[in-house]
Amino acid sequence: MTEFPEGAPCWADAMFKDVEGAKSFYGEVLGWTFGEAAGEYGNYTQAYSDGKAVAAVVPPMPGGDDVPSAWCLYFASKDVRKTAEKIKEAGGTLLMEPMQVGTFGSMVLAREPSGAVLGVWQAGAHQGFEKVGEPGAYCWAEAFTRDPERADAFLTQVFPYSARKMEPGTDPDAQGIDFKVFSIGGPDNPVLGRMKMGDEFPKEIPSYIQVYFNVANCDDAVATTEKLGGRLHFGPMDSPFGRFAAVSDPQGAAFAVIDMSTTAGEMPRMTDA
Repeated sequence: MTEFPEGAPCWADAMFKDVEGAKSFYGEVLGWTFGEAAGEYGNYTQAYSDGKAVAAVVPPMPGGDDVPSAWCLYFASKDVRKTAEKIKEAGGTLLMEPMQVGTFGSMVLAREPSGAVLGVWQAGAHQGFEKVGEPGAYCWAEAFTRDPERADAFLTQVFPYSARKMEPGTDPDAQGIDFKVFSIGGPDNPVLGRMKMGDEFPKEIPSYIQVYFNVANCDDAVATTEKLGGRLHFGPMDSPFGRFAAVSDPQGAAFAVIDMSTTAGEMPRMTDA
């Protein structure tokens, strides 16, 4: 089973009032199947693609019915208590103190200084994603923030990241874009993007981390999303990384779908940040 290096995205889950509705939706859009709900862990239910664990869904905790549905991305840690201290030292806020989850591992939930929520996972029996980068599985994530300086400082203080900035080049659509890529162990291992939110984002939308799931066909995934009551927010759009779209499910949880086999255009030039 894959062991994720410090700071690598390693798991994703989301909370839904209507768990059965979520299972039906993601079963059709991403082809997921689901295991048995773990009653001793709040009916936490793992999702599978081709029999491999790729995510999880869970009902709200007691008193959490007003919390909106959202995907949470977890970053690998060798020691969640040490990472929790780094989060506080870097200006973040702990939403959940370090907590042991049986034999599966330990976790922390936090909010980085510009407002995006993230998780930290120290693996025990549960390492995290059993499949990545293939249809039906997690493949990428981007932190969207209105305060990139604070977000960048936080990320590089908490995790062992190096950063590179995307140069706009001659593409008129790329002018004014502030986008960085964070990597572990050098630029050949990118793990997270960071995008500055511009005026095109409604002011009521806070900073967030967008999770990308790989699909065999982006347009089909969008069509199925809309057929089932979800919403299209952006795209589908071609890029050098794949054809992608930003959507949300019928309960409001936002995510992105990308067909990484359908690419267009030249890769952008990156420079050390």
